[in-house]
Amino acid sequence: MGDMFADYKKELAVKTGGQSNEPAPPSSPGVPHGQNRNFEYLHRGAFTMLKVYMKAGERIKAESDAMVAMSPNISVEGKLEGGVLGGLGRMLSGEKFFFQTLHAQQGPGEVYLSPAIPGDLMDIPMDGSTSYILQKDGFFAGSEDIQISTKMQNLGKGLFSGEGFFILRASGRGTLFVSSYGSIHPIDLAKGEEIIIDNCHLVAWPDTMQYNIEKASSGWISSFTSGEGLVCRFRGPGRVLIQTRNPRGFGSWIRQFMPVK
Repeated sequence: MGDMFADYKKELAVKTGGQSNEPAPPSSPGVPHGQNRNFEYLHRGAFTMLKVYMKAGERIKAESDAMVAMSPNISVEGKLEGGVLGGLGRMLSGEKFFFQTLHAQQGPGEVYLSPAIPGDLMDIPMDGSTSYILQKDGFFAGSEDIQISTKMQNLGKGLFSGEGFFILRASGRGTLFVSSYGSIHPIDLAKGEEIIIDNCHLVAWPDTMQYNIEKASSGWISSFTSGEGLVCRFRGPGRVLIQTRNPRGFGSWIRQFMPVK
């Protein structure tokens, strides 16, 4: 996933006799001019779709049912990563039991992936030195060498964080793609800098960051009557990804229109 699109173009040109009209994906912010990623985002916003250019033999993993379209030489299969216990752990953390693995066979190809709910996508380059904690349903796709496991929180955080006792942990090398409900906004904190985030708006953060669960207001009654309840206080250094919409709040809003039996 970290290789440049030039490798894909070279393989595709060989496959098609030296001719290829496939456009290269746009350069990523922060990538030197003239270099390209091997993926691009389509229809950015509430209904973002991911297009991945795969080299021959390359594999990627994605959440179950993410594939929208793919080249004929791409194979897709369900995979139980981490065995039965790993699958059960993901279910307890809000993810699906199986991943889907996509494999470019007999040449390069393309695959289109979309999340199940409206929202945005963001890529996180991972060099193996830092793992990330993800919200429920936060994992969308990733390189073959990205490992998705579950981590058990302590009693206090499990009860009050809104994420439950089991949370997702992404580690390894490659590119990790996370999904959100609404747009994704990064917040960068310097060393010692703090920020308070509503726990329903969290998407992902490095597992090296310190955070505590606390009341939104000074008193319990005021915290819950304000509609905020509990929040997470993060301390830098590090980057926290937040989502602009609250899925729990949307669920409460939509329920008022459901017919009462």
